[in-house]
Amino acid sequence: MNPSAINVILSLFAALALHEWGHYLAARACRVAVIQAGFGWGPKLFGFRVNRVDYQLRLLPIGAYIRMDMSSLQKRPLLQQLFVLLAGIAVNFILAAMAWGTFFGALNFLLAIANLFPLYQQDGWKSGMVIFRRAFNRTSPLVEWCFTLSAGLIGAVLFARALL
Repeated sequence: MNPSAINVILSLFAALALHEWGHYLAARACRVAVIQAGFGWGPKLFGFRVNRVDYQLRLLPIGAYIRMDMSSLQKRPLLQQLFVLLAGIAVNFILAAMAWGTFFGALNFLLAIANLFPLYQQDGWKSGMVIFRRAFNRTSPLVEWCFTLSAGLIGAVLFARALL
């Protein structure tokens, strides 16, 4: 599998956009307002507004995002919160299965797995925070910091293992 640069760029764009579309549809299904949707990071190149959602294209073509009304999401039952937070990962797993054996399938599988790790601001981290806050009925800074730093520890262990 030796994908061309165009294939890599289009596959990455499609995988990221569809991942965020999963969050968008799940938020709408749970009646959580979506405020902003964007592709990329850094300064805004241009944007437009449709149905109370600001769509933006940013300078650095790395990543994509959906910004929701978090206070509304936090008032939802735990399963609805997890449904919205994990919907993007579910979309990536479905796309990986549908395109198995292709670069696009491998990319979606990698994005889904990477998003499960408790990396700060990734879906796995956000889901963990929701679960911990519900389990303790409050925020617990010690638990939340330990959970946040665990991704670094996992990464260090995997890196060390790869060197051996």
